Amino acid sequence: MHYQEERTHGCRISDAWTFRGLKVVIIENELLRVTVLADKGADIYELVHKPTDTDFMWRTPWGVRDPRRFLPTSGWPEGIWHDVYEGGWQTLAPTGGQPMTYAGAEIGQHSEATTMPWDVQILEDSPERVAARFWVRTYRTPFRIEKTLSLEKGSAILTIAEQVTNEAEEETDCVWGQHIALGAPFLGPESRLDISGGDVIVPGEGERPTRRLKTDQRTRWPLALGRDGEKVDLQTFPPKSARVQDYAVILDMPEGWYAVSNPARGVGFAFVYPVETFRYLWYWQVFGGGSGYPWYRRTYNVGLEPFSSLANGRPLPASRKSTAIRMKAGESRSARMRAIAYEVPKSGFRGVARVTLGGKVTFVRGQGSGRRG
Repeated sequence: MHYQEERTHGCRISDAWTFRGLKVVIIENELLRVTVLADKGADIYELVHKPTDTDFMWRTPWGVRDPRRFLPTSGWPEGIWHDVYEGGWQTLAPTGGQPMTYAGAEIGQHSEATTMPWDVQILEDSPERVAARFWVRTYRTPFRIEKTLSLEKGSAILTIAEQVTNEAEEETDCVWGQHIALGAPFLGPESRLDISGGDVIVPGEGERPTRRLKTDQRTRWPLALGRDGEKVDLQTFPPKSARVQDYAVILDMPEGWYAVSNPARGVGFAFVYPVETFRYLWYWQVFGGGSGYPWYRRTYNVGLEPFSSLANGRPLPASRKSTAIRMKAGESRSARMRAIAYEVPKSGFRGVARVTLGGKVTFVRGQGSGRRG
């Protein structure tokens, strides 16, 4: 293959890089730089807003590890996944959640696809637009997963087109979602979370000492009940000194979008997606309260993760029906999403009112529209 053109302007793309032994693909323009770990789940390892030098993606304390260079001390299915989890953004399918048995096969934490190398092909490479396609076939489940990332000149919008295909000759279940983790220094107590609305449920997953939300509740966004009955505003982020950790799910959202804004840095991250496909927004919250393995209270981050289903397809409270997608033999499903970096006013900011499928961010009335970039 011929060497790629080495541009220093407009859109740029290259798959001629490695990091800690893993093949990476770098996609960038004047406003964004996106680094994808092709050899490890096609994870989006960093998504950097260049004008403010802000990486939205959270990083674990150990960062990127090459799984070929060490052996875990045990075959613990949850630990093997966390051992090489660098943070950032993973595509999960056809499983998502804690270790499980899928059609007779033992599957570890979340999805086997996130620890596999993916193939990659550069589709477009011009100053005006770049695009790369990534794909993989899972080994214990019968799925092909494909995603295309594209970026246009002068745009702070990363477009993601994904497809999952059941290659079995029988019906199978699928849990499909975007495992997106945001962290400091972008994330902080000065930040704000806005979504389109909906109901909040807090699954009963045990009474951890660091949990702040009451389990087994259903309420309207943005307020939830704390363990002591006090109201908790989920639009705000506690400081790390709060030492709390929670997990909630938002459902019945009118539109599929969320926006995290940091007025102190003057920048925000928004994600827009088809809510008819990703009906549940998993909200993982670790504000210094993740005690024991693997966090040891070192981390400050949130996961804002649109999914087709609840974890492992579990039913909704008071229901026995699985929330997993039932896919026919040979069936494919597709989704188009956008990740947007936008400017935030450093004073007078009152929140984001809406994010459109086209990537337009509108602030609460009186502030105008968010300018991308």
